[in-house]
Amino acid sequence: MLGALVSGGMFSFLKKGLDVIFPDPVKKAEAEELLMTAAANGKLAELNSHMAIMLAEAKSNDKWTSRARPSFLYVMYAMILFAIPMGVLYAVSPGVATNVTIGVKAWLAAIPSQLWTLFGVGYLGYTSAREYGKKKLIDAMSTFGK
Repeated sequence: MLGALVSGGMFSFLKKGLDVIFPDPVKKAEAEELLMTAAANGKLAELNSHMAIMLAEAKSNDKWTSRARPSFLYVMYAMILFAIPMGVLYAVSPGVATNVTIGVKAWLAAIPSQLWTLFGVGYLGYTSAREYGKKKLIDAMSTFGK
């Protein structure tokens, strides 16, 4: 069983993740030792099942399930990058750029405040739940060797 876990993709995925989570070499070595202990104890199977769920969601045929968060980020990136041509437009034609800005501002202001509130609460709840889940996973990994 240990050989399957150590050679499996889950173990290498978690080991690569340690580089991101623990930039300090000493803490990383401690985390790797805990990961090896977890693999030896067979407790990595539980983490593997959680990862399987996340991967299943990412591979889902339902585009909303697999692309919701990245799609939101792409929209935000587009809005930020849109500032570059708007800056150029303002340099060439300040009146047109001002009118475009007023139009976008009016369009966003037309969205009812209840929808903005719902979106904010939903997004904050989603990110808080993900952060809580990640913290539980890290806490679970740190208790494997004890």
